[in-house]
Order: sequence, then C-alpha cells, then structure tokens
Amino acid sequence: MKEKVVLAYSGGLDTSVLIPWLKENYDYDVIAVCINVGQDAELIGLEERALKMGVSKVYVENVKDEFMKDYVFPMIQSGAIYESKYYLGTSIARAVIAKTLVKIAEKEGAVAICHGCTGKGNDQIRFELGIAALAPHLKVIAPWRIWDISSREEEIAYLEERGLEIPVKKDDSYSRDRNMWHISHEGLDLEDPWNAPLYDKILKLGVSPEQAPDEPTYITLTFTEGMPTHLNGEEMDPSHLLEKLNELGGANGIGIEDIVENRVVGMKSRGVYETPGGTILYKAHEELEHLTLDRETYRFKQEVALEYADLIYNGKWFTPLREALGAFVTSTQKVVTGEVKLKLYKGNVIPQGSQSPYSLYSENLASFTTGDLYDHHDATGFINLYGLPLKVRALMEASHKNNN
Repeated sequence: MKEKVVLAYSGGLDTSVLIPWLKENYDYDVIAVCINVGQDAELIGLEERALKMGVSKVYVENVKDEFMKDYVFPMIQSGAIYESKYYLGTSIARAVIAKTLVKIAEKEGAVAICHGCTGKGNDQIRFELGIAALAPHLKVIAPWRIWDISSREEEIAYLEERGLEIPVKKDDSYSRDRNMWHISHEGLDLEDPWNAPLYDKILKLGVSPEQAPDEPTYITLTFTEGMPTHLNGEEMDPSHLLEKLNELGGANGIGIEDIVENRVVGMKSRGVYETPGGTILYKAHEELEHLTLDRETYRFKQEVALEYADLIYNGKWFTPLREALGAFVTSTQKVVTGEVKLKLYKGNVIPQGSQSPYSLYSENLASFTTGDLYDHHDATGFINLYGLPLKVRALMEASHKNNN
C-alpha cells in the first residue's frame, strides 16, 4: 500500500501541478483537501478537477463557522491590526486551514502534508508553524523550495506534457486571496507603490467611496462579552452577520486599505485589501471598549493588540504566548456588552452613540455642574501632588542657575 500525502488544494494552477509532481517524485497517494473559509463560488467543480488530475480522494471542508467563532472573533476582541492597516484576513485564515489539514492527515494516516506556497511569501511559514505545533511527526513538502519549475509558463508546460487540464486564470488578473473576512489583491500595476490603485478594476466586495451612495446607512450592533450577536436588533449567527456587514460596508465604500507591508521573510510587499464588514466590527467593538474599559486596562490592551497582530501575521497562533494573551483578552471582554450605533458613509464608519450596562461613564462626574461625587476643591491637592516632580526639577534648575 502506498503512503499518503495530504495536499492543500485550491484548484488553481500552482496546486494542480503539485498532483502529478507528487505522484512522480514520491509515489504517494495524493489526497486533495480544500478548506472552505468563504471562497464558496470559487469551489464549484473543484472536486471533479482534482479527480481528473489523479488524486485518490478529495475533501472539501466547510469551516466557515469555526473560522469566525474560534479565530476571527477572538482577533476582533484583541484589537489586532498589523502595521495599523491590515486586518489580517489571509493570516488568520491560515491557522484554521493548518488545523484542518492536520485533522484530515491524521484521519487518513498520511505521512506528509504538501503546500504550494512560494519561498518568498508568508504563507509557507504560517502553514508549517501550524503543522509543527499540532503534528510535529508529519513531514512537510514545499515543492517551490525543491523543484526546478520557476514560472507559470513552466507549470503550464509541465501539465501539457502530461495531457492534463490547465486551470489558468486570465492574464490580466491580479493575485487574489479570498475568504469570508476579506479579499486581497496583489501584482500587476500594484507592484509599483507609486501607482494609484485602479479601484474600478480591482474591487470585488464593494465600491470606492466616490461611487458610494450620497445618503448614509445607519446600523446598530449588539455585543455580548465582546462578541457581536445582533445587527439592527436581529440575532444572527457569526457567518450571516459578517455576510450582511460585508454587503452594507461594501456598498458604502468601507474597508479598502492600500498598504506596503513588511513580510515575515524580510521584504516589503504592496497590496490592496478589502475588509468591509471587518472594518465595521472593529470600529464598533472599539467604541464599546472606550465606554466599558478602565484607562489602565485599555492602555495595556493596546500594547497586547500589537503583539497579538504580530503573532497572527507571523504564523504563531498555536503558541503559548498567543494563548496567554488570548486569556488576558477574554478576561477584559467580560464587560464589553452593549450596543453601538454607527453611520456608514462614503468609506467612513462614524460613531453615533453607544450604551452598556457596564458603562464607566458617569454623567454626574462628567457634567460641568458640581455633583456629590466630585468636589472642584479636591483638584488643588491632586494637581500639587501630580505636578510635584516638575516643581522639584524646576527649583533644582533655578538653584543651579543662581549659583552660576
């Protein structure tokens, strides 16, 4: 009986070439695994194409609910944003994909997992760190770091020589990665950071702010312990809620980011990301935290968000540090319950009000009218003590100036 290899299969050119290559170079039974994190329409006909290529079995795993509940929502709670712009759409999906690949490899008794990531990208790191953390006994095969094929033209020739179908996209297409959380666009004219993005040509989830309606859209989001549960008073499961927010956000030109980012491997890359629903959720969640978290907790949580984002981006979801930071984040979310009103207008998410049973805002304290909880005279002693280091330093400097 032949040994088995699980192939992370997307149905595109790169992963299609891997099927005959694995069979010829390793004599493995190839099991194709496609993990649905929101590609949906892109998966039509995928199973049939994989079988024609020569795989022994095909899995198409729908993990959309797990992706949202166990990965995306905890990320929202953390406030993680990479380099102030990137909502980590591709990065966070790689964690659940790696976990699912391992699950199927163990179910099938496979000896290896193969991926089609290039040696320049981040995904090779994310997949392999995830596999190492969850199943260190499994071998990882990364053909782009092994074989002599160096271009799409050579991949096409490889399939033609074997009389296999060539799943080629249009020559003018961007390199895209799509899931239910976002879509990324890279390549072609975007490789020059001086070029303005051609949004009319690029965008898939919505329109540019200029093309958005002149009338705003008003929404209300409800959170329970940091998790979004209702949109405009209607309870929704995670996937449905995000789908609706993607529609509303996309129609209003929200969530478009043009970024030059630092890859894990050291080089910079430029891309355009669309995250309409995610941008709305981040903004709403942040507004509720402003209302319910004390100053010290919120400040430290901002520091945690930077580290959390790096861990996700760098493929370190399944690490003790990420889990420990996750425990801190979960603890902070106990009071992040309430409602947030937002106005969506031409690329902007504009707060319209928030309320929570755990609100730390006190109208009696904040009002200019003197109340029972605050005596204006108390500020005199506070300022004297708070400014004491400044006063001592100024007296010291004056003394030195006088002595000289």
